[in-house]
Amino acid sequence: MAQPIVRYLITTHAQLQMRRRDISALKVDEVLRRPEQRFAVRPGREVLQSRVRFQSKRYLMRVFVDIDHDPPEVVTVYRTSQVSKYWRQQP
Repeated sequence: MAQPIVRYLITTHAQLQMRRRDISALKVDEVLRRPEQRFAVRPGREVLQSRVRFQSKRYLMRVFVDIDHDPPEVVTVYRTSQVSKYWRQQP
C-alpha cells in the first residue's frame, strides 16, 4: 500500500467533478487513506489510485492532489474502466 493522505481539502472544482461523476466523498477518502498506488504526475502534484467496485463493475479511482499546499488539496477525481491503461506494474 502507498503512503496515505489523511488531512486534505477538496477544491470547489473537485467537488463539482465528484457530483457530476457521482463519486462520494467517502470513496475519495477511502482512496486517500488506503491508496494502492501513489506517484507524481508533475512537481507538486500526485495521483493516488485504487481499484474499486461501482455498480458491480471494476474501476480505477484516480484522485489528483496538489501536495505542495498545506493541507494538500484534491484538485480532481474520476473513475475509469481502463484500469490497465493507468495501472503501474511493480518492477
